[in-house]
Amino acid sequence: MQFDLRHILESMGLLSRLIAGVLLVMAVASIGVMVERLIVLVRSQVSTREFLSKARPLLDDWDMDGVVKIAKNYPRSFMAKLASGVISRYEHALANHEGNLSAVERARRASERRRDAMSSDMRKGLPVLATVGSIAPFVGLLGTVIGIITAFQGIATTGSGGLGAVSAGIAEALIETAFGLFVAIPAVLFFNYLNTRIGEDEAALERFAGELLDEMENSHGRDSDSAEFAKAAE
Repeated sequence: MQFDLRHILESMGLLSRLIAGVLLVMAVASIGVMVERLIVLVRSQVSTREFLSKARPLLDDWDMDGVVKIAKNYPRSFMAKLASGVISRYEHALANHEGNLSAVERARRASERRRDAMSSDMRKGLPVLATVGSIAPFVGLLGTVIGIITAFQGIATTGSGGLGAVSAGIAEALIETAFGLFVAIPAVLFFNYLNTRIGEDEAALERFAGELLDEMENSHGRDSDSAEFAKAAE
């Protein structure tokens, strides 16, 4: 017996069709998250490369205003946004002499907050993939159970029995499980891939922030921070 899509839909009961519809919604949602996250991460990677190629010479010359201006030209780069935020907070703390914390320490805290926010932004949508990957097989299994129950109810109604009477209904019911697995497997694979990819980007942001803060403290922050504390003590 040939089971094309039209024949399957026509053979399904109302509840089985609803379950298939739920699986279809899950598939569309997971595909949407996959495509959207890949676009965001690829664009960020490309923008970050361009930003670093222009910002590195300015960082070597400690031209912080120039780095901030360049960072504003790359709004899709998480690293550019991190650099702009940390440098702006550092310069603001130097200019205003706020409290008893050094400018470097304030920049360090701003870096931690921004990296947390960026991590949440990068992982946006991943819970959808995790949910689809975990429950889609069970939703498909539910559809199979309902389909088998419907097939046996048909036997009870017509009074016919035997394997031939239920084989078509059971085969169509098992398609629900296959559909659930078809939806879940790509979702799990892409969740693991995106989770690993985002973890690498988070590590790169942490390294960049650490290098920037070390440069502030070791090469440029010590004298300015000493002057800051001296002025605050007067």
